[in-house]
Amino acid sequence: MTGVVVVGMQWGDEGKGKITDFLSKGTDVVARYQGGDNAGHTIEVKDREYKMRLVPSGILYSDKLTLIGNGVVVNPKSLVEEITNLKAQGLSFANFKISNRAHLILPYHIKLDGLQEQSKGSAKIGTTNRGIGPAYMDKAARVGIRMADLLEKDTFAAKLKANLELKNRQFTAVYHSTPLDFDDLFEEYYQYGQELKPYVVDTAKLLNDQLAAGKNVLFEGAQGIMLDIDHGTYPFVTSSNPAGGYTAGVGVGPTQIQRVVGVAKAYTSRVGDGPFPTELTDATGDFIRDAGHEYGVVTKRPRRIGWLDAVVLQHAQRVAGVSDLALNCIDVLSGLSEVKICRGYQLPNGQIIDEYPASLKILDQCQPVYETLPGWQEDIRGVTDMQAWPQAARDYVAKVQELTGLNILSVSVGPNRAETIVLDDAWH
Repeated sequence: MTGVVVVGMQWGDEGKGKITDFLSKGTDVVARYQGGDNAGHTIEVKDREYKMRLVPSGILYSDKLTLIGNGVVVNPKSLVEEITNLKAQGLSFANFKISNRAHLILPYHIKLDGLQEQSKGSAKIGTTNRGIGPAYMDKAARVGIRMADLLEKDTFAAKLKANLELKNRQFTAVYHSTPLDFDDLFEEYYQYGQELKPYVVDTAKLLNDQLAAGKNVLFEGAQGIMLDIDHGTYPFVTSSNPAGGYTAGVGVGPTQIQRVVGVAKAYTSRVGDGPFPTELTDATGDFIRDAGHEYGVVTKRPRRIGWLDAVVLQHAQRVAGVSDLALNCIDVLSGLSEVKICRGYQLPNGQIIDEYPASLKILDQCQPVYETLPGWQEDIRGVTDMQAWPQAARDYVAKVQELTGLNILSVSVGPNRAETIVLDDAWH
């Protein structure tokens, strides 16, 4: 048995779906452990493009068991639509499962998300307004509605009625907005539950049975470690734990995990507000954004762009126990005269630190200390023989390995499954 976790080492959008898909060919089970349908990813296989939000990347392999764990918050409407679209592209859901303990995102969560953001004005967090945070709030407040509840008509009705009474009071009295109607919401979402019912099981038992039988399991997270609610740039974070959330999020013990693969781009991107020490707001940032097609899969928002930050990667390695690095999008840097990697932060007193400050005030005072390397003009998109790369591109990968101290599992020169170069023979 081998348990492998795939985590994002930056602020999300690192290409985790691509790496999960690539590693899935050697595994039996792919399990998603946290996040919601704000976590879109796109996978290219030959000439086909697949867009997913909730469904794990392993669904592209019909022989794999693919499951959504209890740590994920599920929007039933969004999931039904996603399943319908992926089936229309020829994918099979015969081996797809959803945890009966996964909590639901309902329309009042989405409405509340938007109202909360509006009320914050310039202090907004920059959420995707998809109800993720409010759903996790209800879960922690012990008033959440789970998949198991949705399948029981009387239970769902009672819980929905109680929650709507409280939420509508909040909408009208606090936000001066219109209330939601119980009847319409109940009928629509109960029907979604009936459509999802064939997939709903106790995924923790199923997964542990698979592990006991010696199966290989890949654990897939959403977002990135710098958006982790405990270890990210709080409060500009998500509402779950990309770092380490796999144990509680699918119901397995940490002893089941052998490797943790961290995924990072050869540069950095970020969606939404919050600290970003290496951000580029100039023509170089625009060049990288356009070359990398850096626009959100779900929101279509342009992503903020910056140089690769080794301080961020080292922080992610510590808090998530990353053992291997999958470095994506190095081809995007082709055409730049020079490339940079941040190796530390300089404080106003001249001290250089290599840790990521918890204090946003201190972080705002930090100036990146860069290693500057020659760039390369040759387009290496799709060039899977590294010996054919310009020396500057090979030197860049070597410098990343030096600054992070991580074993580099792979480098990618494009979004397609075939554009991945495995550097560690143990992973072939």
